[in-house]
Amino acid sequence: MSDSDGPDVTGHLREVGLRATAPRRAVLEWLAEHPHATAEQVAEGARQRLGAISKQGVYDVLAACADAGLVRQIRPAGHPARFERRTGDNHHHLVCRSCGTVDDVDCVTGEAPCVTPEDHRGYEVDEAEVVLWGLCAHCRSGARSAPSPPPAG
Repeated sequence: MSDSDGPDVTGHLREVGLRATAPRRAVLEWLAEHPHATAEQVAEGARQRLGAISKQGVYDVLAACADAGLVRQIRPAGHPARFERRTGDNHHHLVCRSCGTVDDVDCVTGEAPCVTPEDHRGYEVDEAEVVLWGLCAHCRSGARSAPSPPPAG
């Protein structure tokens, strides 16, 4: 599944055995348009679509959808967890140290895992999570003098 699969969230929910409730549809539709959003941002976006949904309701939807493979959660160190609809491929993330912007970057090898340790100590490695850190073009240009809250995507 990827965020380019379109807005047919009802079909995606049913394919993985989940009921297509209004909160689930609202969260997934909003998240498809706003990748790398925090749970707080997802809650605000879902409220704009539904009118009302509790923060706990959003967390429950995100957890159920992550368990079903419809949502991916990423946790850049020192930043709040982020959620995206792009799942099932081997992509990585660029994170700005200053403003917290997160961007996708495709894996150059294409297949998981794209890196393996020399000594895997008996593990069967099937995935490597790569987070690349630096300063985005906006922050590098000096347009932003102090860190601000992370953007939605």
